Amino acid sequence: MTRAPSNLLTVRQLLLTHLDNSPGPDDLDPAEVGIVGDPAHRGGYHCGSDRVVTNDYSVVESPRDRAGLTLDAAALDVGPFEVRSGSRTHTLATFSAWCVKQCQLGEADTRDIREIIYSPDGRTVRRWDRLGRRSTGDSSHRWHTHFSFFRDAIKAGRDQRPLFRRYLSSIGLLEDDDMTPEQHNWLATVHKNLTVLDGRNPIGQIYLRLAEGRDDTGAKVTGHPNIKSLGEQLTALQTTLNGLVSRDVTDEAQIVQGVLAGLTPERIAAAIPPTMAKQVADELARRIAGPQS
Repeated sequence: MTRAPSNLLTVRQLLLTHLDNSPGPDDLDPAEVGIVGDPAHRGGYHCGSDRVVTNDYSVVESPRDRAGLTLDAAALDVGPFEVRSGSRTHTLATFSAWCVKQCQLGEADTRDIREIIYSPDGRTVRRWDRLGRRSTGDSSHRWHTHFSFFRDAIKAGRDQRPLFRRYLSSIGLLEDDDMTPEQHNWLATVHKNLTVLDGRNPIGQIYLRLAEGRDDTGAKVTGHPNIKSLGEQLTALQTTLNGLVSRDVTDEAQIVQGVLAGLTPERIAAAIPPTMAKQVADELARRIAGPQS
């Protein structure tokens, strides 16, 4: 029995939440948003595998549909509405035109949409077809817009709300961050990596034990460095280095003493210029003789 998949039910609920009971002459009613075709419906994206027909275009024209065929329907119909938001009136026609434009631009959140059958004016029926097979539809699409989704996306349970959230945000009915599913996944990854060391998983628990100097039983380990002790040692080393930088490490007397200790009398005599030799000899003789009475 053909069934309504959860990822299209959430799109339906999103639209009804923000377009039903909205300010305006004609809001969107629950009976105007459908997924599964009526019991007499055969063939097309409103039908699951129990209702498709021979050479059904919703199956045979794309490998994505062939691979994704299940009992799930893969279509959404949205009926007429006219709501006011941001000093403007928004209708099924403007909604449909906006969605088609996003598909034409190749936005990431439209990649699972196979086709949109709609009317830009309530008279002419048009079809945007990703596969380029068709350009129009029957007259019932003058008062409702049809979205077909590739069946493999429905089978995979991929979230189809981002496009419709962007629409509701663009007309001021929903505060949204406009983030794509990929961006949300990236943010979740960053959050996971930031919390990996907070003790809520095995890696974090190992980190905490190292920081506290404990083994895998929780007992305190002595005699081995841990993150805390290494930090203390680095702090002490930095303090010592700062003290050395601020000191005058030149001790002239000690340097002279060290130099003289390595000189013999012969080397000292050889280092004295001839013109100074007599003066040095006289001075040394005077010191040896001592003071005269």
